[in-house]
Amino acid sequence: MERFYADGYELIENQILIKIKNFKKDGAQIGPGLRNIVKVFEIDGEKFNFKSFKQHNVVNRHVYKYYRKSKAKRSFEYAQMLLNKGFHTPEPIAYVENFDFWGLTSSYYISRQLEECPTLMDVIVNHSFPEREQIIRDYANLMFNLHEQGIEFLDNAPGNFMIKNENGVNRFYMVDLNRMSFHEMDLDKRLKNFARLTSDQEVMRIISDEYAKLSKSTPEYCYNKINQAINGMVRKRKIKKILKFYKFFLPKR
Repeated sequence: MERFYADGYELIENQILIKIKNFKKDGAQIGPGLRNIVKVFEIDGEKFNFKSFKQHNVVNRHVYKYYRKSKAKRSFEYAQMLLNKGFHTPEPIAYVENFDFWGLTSSYYISRQLEECPTLMDVIVNHSFPEREQIIRDYANLMFNLHEQGIEFLDNAPGNFMIKNENGVNRFYMVDLNRMSFHEMDLDKRLKNFARLTSDQEVMRIISDEYAKLSKSTPEYCYNKINQAINGMVRKRKIKKILKFYKFFLPKR
């Protein structure tokens, strides 16, 4: 087993390990858990978020032991990096990895549980959401600032941004952090980063307008590039579904 704790949280190590040992039967689950399982546990009167990552196949188990950081470790390190750069994410507490001779068997990322708050998805789908346009513009500002610092948030989906209004300012807390890329990006690459966001034309127009102001481009150019990226993502998903459909009917060998 390998584990690492943020400063000060070594004091609750035993309690964290007990929660992980009883992870399957205890805790309050968030979401359906179709891929990864997220549960909330209480320790000393405080709530913590435990994310258990999906078990890997034999090859990837070996890769994550010897050649690549686990998703739990990346989540922890990226969270610390984001906080150090002035961005927001639930406070990282620890990560825990379990291994056998061949490779990684399980991994957990532990963070502080945020109080219930809306996500960017709630804002996008609810056209009467208070200050909806301003929140969407604030999100575009966030993405521009990430891009300026060479951070590409690959899981840029609306459900991965939790919104808290603090002293009149909308703060976006990013979650699901294990997939990020770090490099300089030209404008086309930046706009392609919005591919997973939404096909809502109004939202795309607002983002395009705001990002154009920040990047000294035009709203039309930004909108066209974002739209191309989203349409490309939709096509990929359709092709993937079709391939899965035909694979189901192929004879088993």
